[in-house]
Amino acid sequence: MEFFKQQNLDWMSKAKYFFGLSLTLLLVGVVSIIAKGGLYYGIDFKGGTVVNVRFAGPPPIDMLRAGLANQGLGNSTIVPVSDIANPNTNEVLINLEEKGQGAEALDAGKTAILNALHATLGSGEAGKQDFNSVGANEVSTVLTRKDPLGLGTAAGDRYNQLSRQIVAYRDKDRRGIVTNLNDLSAAGATPPVLAVLRDAFYAGSFAIINVEIVGPKVGSELRLQAIYVTLYALAGMLVYIAFRFEWVYGAAAVLAVFHDVLITLGLFSIFHFEISLTVIAALLTLVGYSMNDTIVIFDRIRENLRLMRREPFDAIVNRSINQTLSRTILTSGLTFLTVLVLFLMGGQVLRAFSFALVVGIMVGTYSSFGIAAPLVVAWNHWRGQEAGVLATGTAAGNKARKG
Repeated sequence: MEFFKQQNLDWMSKAKYFFGLSLTLLLVGVVSIIAKGGLYYGIDFKGGTVVNVRFAGPPPIDMLRAGLANQGLGNSTIVPVSDIANPNTNEVLINLEEKGQGAEALDAGKTAILNALHATLGSGEAGKQDFNSVGANEVSTVLTRKDPLGLGTAAGDRYNQLSRQIVAYRDKDRRGIVTNLNDLSAAGATPPVLAVLRDAFYAGSFAIINVEIVGPKVGSELRLQAIYVTLYALAGMLVYIAFRFEWVYGAAAVLAVFHDVLITLGLFSIFHFEISLTVIAALLTLVGYSMNDTIVIFDRIRENLRLMRREPFDAIVNRSINQTLSRTILTSGLTFLTVLVLFLMGGQVLRAFSFALVVGIMVGTYSSFGIAAPLVVAWNHWRGQEAGVLATGTAAGNKARKG
């Protein structure tokens, strides 16, 4: 499928505008990073505690913030969770950066957040457990001890099964929150069972969906490893392209990929998305995606150098980009639509990951013809050549040709 036939766009004459746009984006990103004191790292890299809390109604953000400050947790952050598919999730992420070392310091951070939540929103009825924070084992223990169905020796297995049904109903059908214990009748709880549950539990106004804890030392090591693995990937690609084409092509491709990563990180700072291990995976994905698109253009340039021996190098590069334009629109457009849906409807957990892919595909596609190709042309002009030099070796299949 070809969207454009016999197009003759002069891309290289617009190189100065491409460079100007990229420089503007890079400067804006750097200014944002400096103004905000660095990138916003998730607990994967800085260490700390993240508690995912779901409420029965709209989260009282201001009350939570004041309650955390009263408990000495003023340095914590509260991030509402929402997406287009489900804008009213009634969830928040409470992030607490942990400065201490060891398991005790990390457990203390988790306990402090939970204590602040109970102190702010109420600790329920005295002598009873919050039903929204217990598991099937606790429910089964209560039912087995009280035996509301009069099962006798067969109580254990029956109440274990009933408890799993009740908790599954709470977690799946009611999204972790039961506001009235009488609603558990829909999960198979009979009136005698409901009476026992009401005596032992109360229905709280919130539930802890998930808790993540990472030590600061582990986070620091992960941050260094993420930097190393990105640099190793770029070095490997540089060697490959230098062998397949010529070192200047490898250098241009790697500079374009650096350009993609830096612009993406700058946009992460501007929109205040956190850098986590999943974001590093997305960055490595966009590195490979951008490099693949660049190699396709370079390969077409190499083919055209054999066919258009008398043409200026600028014209050869323009022809090569135009010939691969339909392919670029098809592959990049389809991939962009996929990750855009993931960004809009994938939820908070995948938000930063999908944002990196959305930005990376756009910037990576642009840099292939707007940064990498013009850099090669600029190098050839600097060397005073009209036709490019394309290296080979066994992979390329022909020897270097000078204009």
